[in-house]
Amino acid sequence: MAQGAGAEEAGRATHHEEEMPRVVITRRQAIAFAVFVLTVVGFLYFVLPKLAGVGTTLHHLEHGDGWWIAFGVVLELLSFAGYVVLFRAVFVTTKTGPSGIPDRHGRPPEPGPIGWSESYQITMAGLAATRLFATAGAGGVALTAWALRRSGMEARLVACRMVAFMVLLYAVYAGSVLIDGLGLGTGLFPGGGSFALTIVPAIVAAILMTVVGAMALLPGDIERRLHRWASGSGRLAHWVARAVTVPALAASGVRTAIELIRERDPGLLGAVAWWGFDICVLWAMFHAFGSPPPFTVIWMSYFIGMLGNLLPLPGGLGGVEGGMIGAFAAFGVNLDLAVLAVLSYRAISFWLPTVPGAVAYFQLRRTVARWREQQSEHPAPAAQGAAVEAAGAVRA
Repeated sequence: MAQGAGAEEAGRATHHEEEMPRVVITRRQAIAFAVFVLTVVGFLYFVLPKLAGVGTTLHHLEHGDGWWIAFGVVLELLSFAGYVVLFRAVFVTTKTGPSGIPDRHGRPPEPGPIGWSESYQITMAGLAATRLFATAGAGGVALTAWALRRSGMEARLVACRMVAFMVLLYAVYAGSVLIDGLGLGTGLFPGGGSFALTIVPAIVAAILMTVVGAMALLPGDIERRLHRWASGSGRLAHWVARAVTVPALAASGVRTAIELIRERDPGLLGAVAWWGFDICVLWAMFHAFGSPPPFTVIWMSYFIGMLGNLLPLPGGLGGVEGGMIGAFAAFGVNLDLAVLAVLSYRAISFWLPTVPGAVAYFQLRRTVARWREQQSEHPAPAAQGAAVEAAGAVRA
Protein backbone atom coordinates (compact mmCIF):
# COMPACT_ATOMS: atom_id res chain seq x y z
CA MET A 1 0.00 0.00 0.00
CA ALA A 2 2.81 2.38 0.91
CA GLN A 3 4.54 1.68 -2.40
CA GLY A 4 1.33 2.29 -4.34
CA ALA A 5 0.69 5.55 -2.54
CA GLY A 6 4.28 6.62 -3.16
CA ALA A 7 3.98 5.85 -6.87
CA GLU A 8 0.73 7.80 -7.13
CA GLU A 9 2.22 10.78 -5.32
CA ALA A 10 5.38 10.60 -7.43
CA GLY A 11 3.28 10.54 -10.58
CA ARG A 12 1.46 13.66 -9.54
CA ALA A 13 4.76 15.36 -8.70
CA THR A 14 6.14 14.40 -12.11
CA HIS A 15 3.34 16.23 -13.91
CA HIS A 16 3.40 19.24 -11.66
CA GLU A 17 3.95 22.34 -13.78
CA GLU A 18 6.45 24.50 -11.96
CA GLU A 19 6.77 27.97 -13.40
CA MET A 20 10.10 29.42 -14.44
CA PRO A 21 11.51 31.80 -11.83
CA ARG A 22 10.69 35.30 -12.88
CA VAL A 23 11.61 38.70 -11.52
CA VAL A 24 8.56 40.96 -11.46
CA ILE A 25 9.83 44.47 -12.14
CA THR A 26 7.61 47.52 -12.27
CA ARG A 27 8.36 50.46 -14.52
CA ARG A 28 9.56 52.48 -11.54
CA GLN A 29 11.89 49.67 -10.45
CA ALA A 30 13.25 49.27 -13.99
CA ILE A 31 13.98 53.01 -14.22
CA ALA A 32 15.59 53.00 -10.77
CA PHE A 33 17.71 49.98 -11.76
CA ALA A 34 18.87 51.65 -14.99
CA VAL A 35 19.68 54.89 -13.16
CA PHE A 36 21.64 52.96 -10.52
CA VAL A 37 23.70 51.07 -13.10
CA LEU A 38 24.42 54.22 -15.12
CA THR A 39 25.35 56.11 -11.96
CA VAL A 40 27.73 53.39 -10.77
CA VAL A 41 29.31 52.99 -14.21
CA GLY A 42 29.69 56.76 -14.55
CA PHE A 43 31.31 57.02 -11.14
CA LEU A 44 33.67 54.11 -11.76
CA TYR A 45 34.80 55.15 -15.22
CA PHE A 46 34.78 58.96 -14.93
CA VAL A 47 34.72 60.21 -11.32
CA LEU A 48 36.91 57.59 -9.59
CA PRO A 49 39.75 57.84 -12.16
CA LYS A 50 39.91 61.63 -11.70
CA LEU A 51 40.05 61.18 -7.93
CA ALA A 52 42.91 58.75 -8.46
CA GLY A 53 44.64 61.12 -10.86
CA VAL A 54 44.23 58.85 -13.89
CA GLY A 55 42.30 61.31 -16.01
CA THR A 56 39.73 60.09 -18.48
CA THR A 57 39.69 56.33 -18.09
CA LEU A 58 38.08 55.58 -21.44
CA HIS A 59 40.89 57.48 -23.13
CA HIS A 60 43.47 55.39 -21.29
CA LEU A 61 41.55 52.17 -21.98
CA GLU A 62 41.81 52.89 -25.69
CA HIS A 63 45.59 52.89 -25.36
CA GLY A 64 45.78 49.51 -23.67
CA ASP A 65 47.57 46.66 -25.39
CA GLY A 66 44.90 45.13 -27.62
CA TRP A 67 46.54 41.71 -27.65
CA TRP A 68 46.49 41.44 -23.86
CA ILE A 69 42.87 42.61 -23.77
CA ALA A 70 41.90 40.02 -26.39
CA PHE A 71 43.80 37.40 -24.41
CA GLY A 72 41.77 38.43 -21.34
CA VAL A 73 38.53 37.81 -23.25
CA VAL A 74 39.74 34.31 -24.20
CA LEU A 75 40.65 33.62 -20.57
CA GLU A 76 37.17 34.69 -19.46
CA LEU A 77 35.60 32.32 -21.97
CA LEU A 78 37.75 29.51 -20.56
CA SER A 79 36.51 30.46 -17.09
CA PHE A 80 32.90 30.07 -18.24
CA ALA A 81 33.80 26.73 -19.82
CA GLY A 82 35.17 25.56 -16.47
CA TYR A 83 31.86 26.48 -14.84
CA VAL A 84 29.95 24.38 -17.36
CA VAL A 85 32.33 21.43 -16.86
CA LEU A 86 31.88 21.60 -13.08
CA PHE A 87 28.11 21.74 -13.52
CA ARG A 88 28.15 18.57 -15.59
CA ALA A 89 30.50 16.81 -13.15
CA VAL A 90 28.13 17.46 -10.25
CA PHE A 91 24.70 17.19 -11.86
CA VAL A 92 25.06 15.08 -15.01
CA THR A 93 28.04 12.72 -15.25
CA THR A 94 28.06 11.36 -11.69
CA LYS A 95 27.18 7.72 -10.96
CA THR A 96 23.57 8.63 -10.33
CA GLY A 97 20.77 7.93 -12.75
CA PRO A 98 18.26 10.52 -13.98
CA SER A 99 15.86 9.71 -11.14
CA GLY A 100 18.54 10.14 -8.52
CA ILE A 101 18.84 6.42 -7.68
CA PRO A 102 22.46 5.24 -7.34
CA ASP A 103 23.58 2.52 -9.73
CA ARG A 104 24.42 -0.50 -7.54
CA HIS A 105 26.69 -1.91 -10.25
CA GLY A 106 28.77 1.26 -10.60
CA ARG A 107 27.71 1.74 -14.21
CA PRO A 108 27.65 5.22 -15.75
CA PRO A 109 24.25 6.93 -15.74
CA GLU A 110 21.74 6.44 -18.48
CA PRO A 111 21.57 9.26 -21.03
CA GLY A 112 19.45 12.06 -19.58
CA PRO A 113 17.92 15.19 -21.12
CA ILE A 114 20.82 17.43 -20.04
CA GLY A 115 23.48 17.45 -22.73
CA TRP A 116 26.23 19.95 -23.36
CA SER A 117 23.84 22.40 -25.01
CA GLU A 118 21.40 22.24 -22.11
CA SER A 119 24.25 22.57 -19.61
CA TYR A 120 25.40 25.73 -21.38
CA GLN A 121 21.91 27.19 -21.33
CA ILE A 122 21.38 26.51 -17.63
CA THR A 123 24.75 27.83 -16.49
CA MET A 124 24.84 30.92 -18.72
CA ALA A 125 21.25 31.88 -17.87
CA GLY A 126 22.10 31.44 -14.19
CA LEU A 127 25.23 33.58 -14.51
CA ALA A 128 23.27 36.33 -16.25
CA ALA A 129 20.66 36.27 -13.48
CA THR A 130 23.44 36.53 -10.90
CA ARG A 131 25.04 39.46 -12.72
CA LEU A 132 21.88 41.50 -13.28
CA PHE A 133 19.88 41.13 -10.09
CA ALA A 134 20.83 42.22 -6.58
CA THR A 135 20.22 38.85 -4.93
CA ALA A 136 23.80 37.89 -3.95
CA GLY A 137 23.67 34.99 -6.42
CA ALA A 138 20.28 33.67 -5.25
CA GLY A 139 18.67 34.41 -8.62
CA GLY A 140 21.13 32.20 -10.46
CA VAL A 141 20.76 29.40 -7.90
CA ALA A 142 16.95 29.51 -8.14
CA LEU A 143 17.04 29.42 -11.95
CA THR A 144 19.49 26.50 -11.98
CA ALA A 145 17.47 24.51 -9.44
CA TRP A 146 14.27 25.11 -11.37
CA ALA A 147 15.77 23.89 -14.65
CA LEU A 148 17.15 20.75 -13.00
CA ARG A 149 13.78 19.93 -11.45
CA ARG A 150 12.06 20.40 -14.80
CA SER A 151 14.57 18.00 -16.38
CA GLY A 152 13.11 15.26 -14.18
CA MET A 153 15.54 15.35 -11.25
CA GLU A 154 13.96 14.87 -7.84
CA ALA A 155 13.73 18.11 -5.85
CA ARG A 156 15.60 16.84 -2.79
CA LEU A 157 18.42 15.52 -4.98
CA VAL A 158 18.63 18.89 -6.72
CA ALA A 159 18.98 20.64 -3.36
CA CYS A 160 21.66 18.21 -2.20
CA ARG A 161 23.66 18.51 -5.42
CA MET A 162 23.31 22.28 -5.41
CA VAL A 163 24.87 22.42 -1.95
CA ALA A 164 27.66 20.11 -3.14
CA PHE A 165 28.22 22.33 -6.19
CA MET A 166 28.56 25.44 -4.03
CA VAL A 167 30.83 23.63 -1.56
CA LEU A 168 33.16 22.52 -4.35
CA LEU A 169 33.17 25.96 -5.95
CA TYR A 170 33.86 27.92 -2.79
CA ALA A 171 36.28 25.39 -1.35
CA VAL A 172 38.66 26.66 -4.04
CA TYR A 173 37.93 30.23 -2.90
CA ALA A 174 38.59 29.52 0.78
CA GLY A 175 41.59 27.31 0.05
CA SER A 176 43.14 30.01 -2.12
CA VAL A 177 42.70 32.67 0.56
CA LEU A 178 44.20 30.32 3.16
CA ILE A 179 47.26 29.38 1.08
CA ASP A 180 47.94 32.82 -0.36
CA GLY A 181 47.26 34.62 2.91
CA LEU A 182 49.69 32.44 4.85
CA GLY A 183 52.27 32.65 2.07
CA LEU A 184 52.14 36.44 1.91
CA GLY A 185 51.94 36.89 5.67
CA THR A 186 54.93 34.68 6.39
CA GLY A 187 57.03 36.02 3.53
CA LEU A 188 56.99 32.72 1.66
CA PHE A 189 55.31 34.45 -1.30
CA PRO A 190 56.47 37.79 -2.72
CA GLY A 191 54.29 40.84 -2.24
CA GLY A 192 54.23 41.47 1.50
CA GLY A 193 51.06 42.87 3.01
CA SER A 194 49.87 43.66 6.51
CA PHE A 195 48.66 41.13 9.07
CA ALA A 196 45.06 42.30 8.58
CA LEU A 197 45.35 41.88 4.82
CA THR A 198 46.96 38.42 4.80
CA ILE A 199 46.80 36.42 8.02
CA VAL A 200 43.33 37.55 9.14
CA PRO A 201 41.64 36.44 5.86
CA ALA A 202 43.57 33.16 6.07
CA ILE A 203 42.28 32.56 9.60
CA VAL A 204 38.69 33.33 8.56
CA ALA A 205 39.02 30.95 5.58
CA ALA A 206 40.38 28.20 7.84
CA ILE A 207 37.46 28.62 10.25
CA LEU A 208 34.90 28.49 7.46
CA MET A 209 36.49 25.38 5.95
CA THR A 210 36.48 23.71 9.37
CA VAL A 211 32.82 24.55 10.01
CA VAL A 212 31.71 23.32 6.60
CA GLY A 213 33.81 20.17 6.89
CA ALA A 214 32.35 19.47 10.33
CA MET A 215 28.88 19.30 8.77
CA ALA A 216 29.87 15.99 7.19
CA LEU A 217 30.14 14.54 10.71
CA LEU A 218 26.46 15.09 11.44
CA PRO A 219 24.58 11.76 11.65
CA GLY A 220 22.61 10.69 8.63
CA ASP A 221 19.35 10.69 10.60
CA ILE A 222 19.86 14.20 11.96
CA GLU A 223 16.64 15.39 10.29
CA ARG A 224 14.58 12.67 11.99
CA ARG A 225 16.13 13.53 15.34
CA LEU A 226 15.49 17.23 14.95
CA HIS A 227 11.90 16.63 13.89
CA ARG A 228 11.19 15.45 17.45
CA TRP A 229 11.79 19.02 18.55
CA ALA A 230 9.46 20.30 15.85
CA SER A 231 6.46 18.12 16.64
CA GLY A 232 3.23 19.98 17.19
CA SER A 233 0.82 22.15 15.29
CA GLY A 234 0.62 25.81 14.51
CA ARG A 235 2.61 28.27 12.46
CA LEU A 236 5.66 28.15 14.73
CA ALA A 237 5.86 24.36 14.53
CA HIS A 238 5.52 24.58 10.74
CA TRP A 239 8.47 26.95 10.44
CA VAL A 240 10.55 24.93 12.86
CA ALA A 241 9.78 21.76 10.90
CA ARG A 242 11.03 23.43 7.72
CA ALA A 243 14.09 24.86 9.46
CA VAL A 244 15.28 21.49 10.78
CA THR A 245 15.73 20.25 7.22
CA VAL A 246 18.55 22.77 6.67
CA PRO A 247 21.24 20.97 8.77
CA ALA A 248 20.37 17.64 7.16
CA LEU A 249 20.51 19.14 3.66
CA ALA A 250 23.81 20.90 4.37
CA ALA A 251 25.36 17.73 5.80
CA SER A 252 24.16 15.68 2.84
CA GLY A 253 25.54 18.22 0.37
CA VAL A 254 28.94 18.34 2.07
CA ARG A 255 29.17 14.54 2.14
CA THR A 256 28.21 14.46 -1.54
CA ALA A 257 30.98 16.93 -2.34
CA ILE A 258 33.49 14.78 -0.46
CA GLU A 259 32.35 11.67 -2.33
CA LEU A 260 32.70 13.45 -5.66
CA ILE A 261 36.26 14.40 -4.76
CA ARG A 262 37.01 10.81 -3.82
CA GLU A 263 35.77 9.68 -7.24
CA ARG A 264 38.51 11.90 -8.75
CA ASP A 265 36.33 13.07 -11.57
CA PRO A 266 38.51 15.40 -13.69
CA GLY A 267 35.42 17.52 -14.28
CA LEU A 268 35.78 18.86 -10.73
CA LEU A 269 38.80 20.81 -11.97
CA GLY A 270 36.20 23.07 -13.52
CA ALA A 271 36.01 24.81 -10.13
CA VAL A 272 39.72 25.61 -10.34
CA ALA A 273 39.30 26.75 -13.95
CA TRP A 274 36.38 29.03 -13.02
CA TRP A 275 38.41 30.97 -10.47
CA GLY A 276 41.87 30.52 -12.00
CA PHE A 277 41.11 31.79 -15.49
CA ASP A 278 39.09 34.68 -14.08
CA ILE A 279 42.04 35.76 -11.93
CA CYS A 280 44.26 35.51 -14.99
CA VAL A 281 41.96 37.99 -16.75
CA LEU A 282 42.84 40.54 -14.06
CA TRP A 283 46.51 39.61 -14.45
CA ALA A 284 46.26 40.12 -18.22
CA MET A 285 44.71 43.57 -17.73
CA PHE A 286 47.68 44.63 -15.62
CA HIS A 287 49.91 43.56 -18.51
CA ALA A 288 47.72 45.54 -20.92
CA PHE A 289 48.37 48.81 -19.08
CA GLY A 290 51.76 48.38 -17.43
CA SER A 291 53.88 46.11 -15.26
CA PRO A 292 51.82 43.85 -12.99
CA PRO A 293 52.52 43.33 -9.29
CA PRO A 294 53.44 39.82 -8.09
CA PHE A 295 50.76 37.32 -9.07
CA THR A 296 50.25 36.44 -5.39
CA VAL A 297 49.17 40.05 -4.76
CA ILE A 298 46.72 39.89 -7.68
CA TRP A 299 45.51 36.56 -6.34
CA MET A 300 44.79 37.92 -2.84
CA SER A 301 43.35 41.27 -3.95
CA TYR A 302 41.03 39.46 -6.34
CA PHE A 303 39.47 37.32 -3.62
CA ILE A 304 39.22 40.23 -1.19
CA GLY A 305 37.40 42.24 -3.85
CA MET A 306 35.04 39.35 -4.60
CA LEU A 307 33.56 39.80 -1.13
CA GLY A 308 31.74 42.74 -2.73
CA ASN A 309 29.39 40.20 -4.31
CA LEU A 310 27.83 39.77 -0.86
CA LEU A 311 26.51 43.34 -1.03
CA PRO A 312 22.90 43.80 -2.24
CA LEU A 313 24.11 45.19 -5.57
CA PRO A 314 23.57 43.80 -9.09
CA GLY A 315 26.51 41.45 -9.60
CA GLY A 316 28.41 43.28 -6.85
CA LEU A 317 28.68 46.24 -9.25
CA GLY A 318 30.66 48.93 -7.44
CA GLY A 319 31.45 46.80 -4.39
CA VAL A 320 33.79 44.40 -6.19
CA GLU A 321 35.66 47.19 -7.97
CA GLY A 322 36.05 49.18 -4.78
CA GLY A 323 37.24 46.16 -2.82
CA MET A 324 39.83 45.18 -5.41
CA ILE A 325 41.19 48.70 -5.89
CA GLY A 326 41.35 49.21 -2.13
CA ALA A 327 43.21 45.92 -1.66
CA PHE A 328 45.74 46.77 -4.36
CA ALA A 329 46.29 50.19 -2.79
CA ALA A 330 46.88 48.52 0.59
CA PHE A 331 49.49 46.26 -1.04
CA GLY A 332 51.26 49.35 -2.40
CA VAL A 333 50.33 48.83 -6.05
CA ASN A 334 50.31 51.97 -8.22
CA LEU A 335 46.78 53.34 -7.89
CA ASP A 336 46.51 54.53 -11.51
CA LEU A 337 47.47 51.12 -12.80
CA ALA A 338 45.16 49.34 -10.35
CA VAL A 339 42.17 51.44 -11.40
CA LEU A 340 42.75 50.79 -15.10
CA ALA A 341 43.33 47.06 -14.61
CA VAL A 342 40.34 46.49 -12.33
CA LEU A 343 37.88 48.49 -14.42
CA SER A 344 38.95 46.81 -17.65
CA TYR A 345 38.77 43.42 -15.93
CA ARG A 346 35.23 44.10 -14.70
CA ALA A 347 34.20 45.35 -18.14
CA ILE A 348 35.07 41.87 -19.41
CA SER A 349 33.92 39.67 -16.51
CA PHE A 350 30.66 41.50 -15.75
CA TRP A 351 29.37 42.37 -19.20
CA LEU A 352 30.72 39.50 -21.33
CA PRO A 353 28.19 36.87 -20.10
CA THR A 354 25.23 39.26 -20.04
CA VAL A 355 24.14 39.14 -23.69
CA PRO A 356 24.75 35.39 -24.27
CA GLY A 357 23.21 34.73 -20.85
CA ALA A 358 20.04 36.59 -21.83
CA VAL A 359 19.89 34.58 -25.06
CA ALA A 360 20.46 31.36 -23.10
CA TYR A 361 17.55 32.30 -20.83
CA PHE A 362 15.08 32.25 -23.73
CA GLN A 363 16.70 29.12 -25.18
CA LEU A 364 16.24 27.44 -21.81
CA ARG A 365 12.53 28.25 -21.83
CA ARG A 366 12.18 26.43 -25.15
CA THR A 367 14.27 23.53 -23.86
CA VAL A 368 12.07 23.15 -20.78
CA ALA A 369 8.97 23.21 -22.99
CA ARG A 370 10.49 20.34 -24.97
CA TRP A 371 11.19 18.42 -21.76
CA ARG A 372 7.57 18.86 -20.71
CA GLU A 373 6.37 17.41 -23.99
CA GLN A 374 8.73 14.44 -23.64
CA GLN A 375 7.67 13.81 -20.04
CA SER A 376 3.98 13.96 -20.97
CA GLU A 377 4.55 11.44 -23.78
CA HIS A 378 6.70 9.10 -21.64
CA PRO A 379 5.73 9.61 -17.99
CA ALA A 380 6.24 6.00 -16.90
CA PRO A 381 10.04 5.88 -16.41
CA ALA A 382 10.14 9.00 -14.26
CA ALA A 383 7.15 7.88 -12.21
CA GLN A 384 8.63 4.40 -11.81
CA GLY A 385 11.97 5.80 -10.64
CA ALA A 386 10.25 8.08 -8.15
CA ALA A 387 8.14 5.17 -6.93
CA VAL A 388 11.22 3.05 -6.29
CA GLU A 389 12.78 5.94 -4.41
CA ALA A 390 9.60 6.41 -2.36
CA ALA A 391 9.55 2.71 -1.59
CA GLY A 392 13.15 2.87 -0.44
CA ALA A 393 12.29 5.76 1.85
CA VAL A 394 9.44 3.71 3.35
CA ARG A 395 11.73 0.76 4.00
CA ALA A 396 14.31 3.06 5.58
